[in-house]
Amino acid sequence: MTAKTSTAKKAKATTAPKGIEDVTAFGQLNVDALTKASELATKAAEGINEEITSYSKKSFEDGVAAAKDLASAKTAPEFFEKQSAFAQAAFEGFVAQATKMNEIFSATAKEVTAPIGERLEAATDTMKSYTV
Repeated sequence: MTAKTSTAKKAKATTAPKGIEDVTAFGQLNVDALTKASELATKAAEGINEEITSYSKKSFEDGVAAAKDLASAKTAPEFFEKQSAFAQAAFEGFVAQATKMNEIFSATAKEVTAPIGERLEAATDTMKSYTV
């Protein structure tokens, strides 16, 4: 019994450092994945900010142009016709921009969560290897 215990202790003593190295390497890969996800999120936020700024600038310019056009109307029916055309164009532009932003957010979410998802998959695979 003492010999078996001694052999088991020696076996554990030789495998424990390898286990610690594996856990440390796994943890480092997790940190790397979080860093990558953070970098992707930052880059995406910059792109989203640029898109919002561009749309806001265009909307403002379109509004100014529409105001000038409305001011040039000579009759009430002409004024309402121009106003209706501007409102329709503004609404269609908004819907198009909302669709575009939805696509950007969806793609960003997939891109940002990919590195973390890969690490979750690796953790699941590791846990499965311990149960088999």
